[in-house]
Amino acid sequence: MKGWQLLDEKGELGFRDFVVSDQGGTTVSIQASALNHRDVWIQKGLYPGVKPGIILGSDGAGILNGKDVIINPGFSWGDNERCQSGVFQILGVPGHGTFADSCNVSKEYIYPKPDHLTVFQAAALPLAGVTAYRSLFSRGQTTSGDTVLINGLGGGVALLATQMALAIGCNVIGTTGSEWKEEKALQLGVSKIYNYRDVDWAKKCLKEVGGADVIIDSAGGKGFNNLLKVARPGGRIVTYGGTTGKITEISPQIIFWKQLSVLGSTMGSNQDFNDMLDFISNYKIEPIIDEIIPLSEIIRGFRKMEEGTQFGKLVFDHSA
Repeated sequence: MKGWQLLDEKGELGFRDFVVSDQGGTTVSIQASALNHRDVWIQKGLYPGVKPGIILGSDGAGILNGKDVIINPGFSWGDNERCQSGVFQILGVPGHGTFADSCNVSKEYIYPKPDHLTVFQAAALPLAGVTAYRSLFSRGQTTSGDTVLINGLGGGVALLATQMALAIGCNVIGTTGSEWKEEKALQLGVSKIYNYRDVDWAKKCLKEVGGADVIIDSAGGKGFNNLLKVARPGGRIVTYGGTTGKITEISPQIIFWKQLSVLGSTMGSNQDFNDMLDFISNYKIEPIIDEIIPLSEIIRGFRKMEEGTQFGKLVFDHSA
């Protein structure tokens, strides 16, 4: 088998032969995979325990016994739906991932592809889809009629969370740092977009829409304080990432006086993944794809994600 391996600690990638030891899994022939920020961070050496020779990639769709399937990239969640177990793992470090011609995983993590999705749309779904679903519903308890703020529109999780919230009748607002992304978000049905580079965006949000019931965030950093400001009393702020660093300069008075819930979320359980697939199928949601890139050009995809110029998922075509 061949795949894109991390060749050394400097992050160089190379398309090489590899051997997977028999661990009782099932081999899926991968037709398409998708890039996540996680892959970029692993390449940069920001994950512990990464060893040269590993195949990256958490998202994948392909063929098993002549049937179209997708892979749940979260392994060994455990029995507690409230949080993952101590042995929870994500596909593509520490085990070989999907940027290869095949991937070996346990049968319990292989699901039928939703019929309305192409193989490329299916490859864009797993990690972002389960993260968005758990953030919105299992953790954020989002319901129809809520005003939902998606912080940092443009990435795969943020856009799927937007599509899911719109599907159940929420008023979705958002932030982004790019004017061209504002236009694309409005075309999706987002009612208001604020530029998070504007120091007064939180004030404008409160004045124009009265804040948000649910906030979905992957940035963290100093800007998190603005999310506390725009949260309505009794609001829920769900964070699943920290791309801008540590959360600082937080006023606890805002949290306790407004009775806010600040909730962490990581990926999702097997139940979350199954419920996410049902949701996607029921509402016929199609993940937004920025570009389908030949697998042979995977390095270009990594560079594009680093630059932050994508709107939607970067998907790799394994036939090209």
